Amino acid sequence: MKKKTTELNDELRPEYDLKSLLKGGVRGKYAKKYRAGTKLILLEPDVAKAFPNEKAVNEALRLVMKLNKVQDKTRQGARQ
Repeated sequence: MKKKTTELNDELRPEYDLKSLLKGGVRGKYAKKYRAGTKLILLEPDVAKAFPNEKAVNEALRLVMKLNKVQDKTRQGARQ
């Protein structure tokens, strides 16, 4: 005989109210950027404090990429 499953197997505690948990959420908030191929990256709070906007983050990452290329060339030159 099969066991009847009338109750939901939900791990959410009964004291939590889903309506209050989801209050203020915006559906599709990042959908436009997602469709455009943008990668959404969440920064840790200490890192986010160091950069005032996305332009500053991009400039810093481009500098890291350039430094990495220079370092790779230096390593290749040392091997020869």
